[in-house]
Amino acid sequence: MNQIELKALAKINLGLDVLGRRENGYHDVRMVMQSIYLYDEVKIEKTEAPGIALASNLSFLPTGEGNIAYKAAQLLTEEFEIGEGIKITLNKHIPVAAGLAGGSSNAAAVLFGMNRMFRLGLTQDELMARGVRLGADVPYCIMRGTVLAEGIGEELSVLSAMPKCTVLIAKPPVSVSTKVVYEALDAKEIVEHPDIDGIIEGLKKHSLKQVAACMGNVLEDVTIPMHPVIDRIKQEMIDAGALNAMMSGSGPTVFGLFESRAAAREVQRRIREKSLTRQVYVTSIHSVRRNQDAD
Repeated sequence: MNQIELKALAKINLGLDVLGRRENGYHDVRMVMQSIYLYDEVKIEKTEAPGIALASNLSFLPTGEGNIAYKAAQLLTEEFEIGEGIKITLNKHIPVAAGLAGGSSNAAAVLFGMNRMFRLGLTQDELMARGVRLGADVPYCIMRGTVLAEGIGEELSVLSAMPKCTVLIAKPPVSVSTKVVYEALDAKEIVEHPDIDGIIEGLKKHSLKQVAACMGNVLEDVTIPMHPVIDRIKQEMIDAGALNAMMSGSGPTVFGLFESRAAAREVQRRIREKSLTRQVYVTSIHSVRRNQDAD
C-alpha cells in the first residue's frame, strides 16, 4: 500500500459538563460526543524522499510541527523508525477552530492510516493511547460514534447509538480561544449543570426528543456573552423547528437537531440571508456499528 485516503469526521457535543480543574491546569469533564457526516479528506502517500511533508487547501494552516496531523506522523515515524517519507494532504471542509475537533480528527486519521500503510500492528486501544499524547479529543476521533468522555476527555465509554436525525451546523465568523473560555469558567461558579445522565437514558430508549431536551453545555454561559451571535443562531434554529440547538465544545459553532431535513434546509437559508454566517451545513449523524452497542 503506497497511499491511503480517509475521511476525518467532525464531532459535536450533545452534552458538555465541567466538574473541576486539576492542579496541572486540565479540567475534569463529562461529555457525550457524537460524530457527524461532515469531514475533511486526508490523503497519505509514501515518498522516496525521507521526512514528512504536509499540504492543505487552506493557506493559513501551519504545515510543520504546528499542525497536529504533522505531529501524529512524527510520533509514529520516530517510534517505529520508519525510513520512508510521507506526504499528507488535507482537504479541509470542517470549519477550523470551531469546537468540531477538525484538527484532532485529522491527527486520528493520520495515526489510523499510517498504522495500516506501514503494517505497524497497533490495536485501536494502542492507537488511542498514542492519540491522547497529541490532544484530549484524538482518542475519541479514533473511536468515533456515540461515546461518553470523562477524565480530561480520554476516558471513553461506548453508549447506545444516537437516533438518526438531520444536523444543521453553523459556524459564525468569530474566533474563540478554548484557553480563554476555560479561564473565564474557572473565575465563576457553575450554577446549572447539563443533564448528562438524561442524555444517556434517552439514548438507551432511542428517544431523540429526550436526548434533545437534556442537551446542555456549561461553556455557553461564558462564550455566548462574548459572542451574542451564537445565541441568535441558536434561536433561529429553534424557531424553525429544531428539537434543540446548542454550541459545540467551546464554540463558536452551533448545531441543531431536526427531524425534518426540509426544515433544516429552510433555516440554513435564513441564517445565510440574515448574514449570521456563510459557513452553514446540513448533515447527519454518523453511527458506528459495534458488537458492544447497547442496542
